[in-house]
Amino acid sequence: MAAIAPLKFLTVPALSRHTATVIFLHGLGDTGNGWKPVADMLKRENPHIKWVLPHAPSMPVTGNGGMMMPAWFDIYSFQLDTREDQAGMLKTVHSVNQLITAEVDAGIPANRIVLGGFSQGGAMTLLTGLSAERKLAGLVVLSSWLPMQEKIKAMVSDHAPSVPIFWGQGTDDPLVRPSLAERSAKFVQEHLRFPVTTPDGELKGVSYNTYEGVGHSTNMKELEDLKAWLKRALPPIPESDAA
Repeated sequence: MAAIAPLKFLTVPALSRHTATVIFLHGLGDTGNGWKPVADMLKRENPHIKWVLPHAPSMPVTGNGGMMMPAWFDIYSFQLDTREDQAGMLKTVHSVNQLITAEVDAGIPANRIVLGGFSQGGAMTLLTGLSAERKLAGLVVLSSWLPMQEKIKAMVSDHAPSVPIFWGQGTDDPLVRPSLAERSAKFVQEHLRFPVTTPDGELKGVSYNTYEGVGHSTNMKELEDLKAWLKRALPPIPESDAA
């Protein structure tokens, strides 16, 4: 197999001593730049977190009439739970794991890394995070779904059920239908042995959150909820505990 070129990415540096990283994958047709304002906003109260915002390579997207655009994998049809570009998905999993490895090699432990994404990026977050050899601090899934459900059971790592997931979904999303997102979250809980999370309990399992009136996008309530979740998943390390 030909070597896979490393992903290009935008870095949003931590505002204080860097002790944690969020790697966040954009949606179809976007770039990492599209999520920089969100990273800038969320890091104000999480200043120790660096954000890595990779750019998907451009490819022809079948569902958009073969138009070239940034994509993590081909979309054959916007009935997203039908035929899938599994080869493209697994290629992206490899590329995202390279980004995780680069952070670990730079001194950030895997349990201080959160992987997240929006739409296509969220699908890749689930596929990568659930099958990763390293146990991450958590996964963030926004307006997305779980792909490759017929194969994921064989791919999932032993430690995956102990990785917390923040899952956000708009009730008026016309692309990733709320029913698809909800079925995906239930599949993770029921078939992949994830525990049921409780609002005020331990950070574990799938925290599934719906946002009334939100389409294929995000809103301030979702971002505020995510900010609070990140504080729990990647709390600051006191200076006295620094290596």
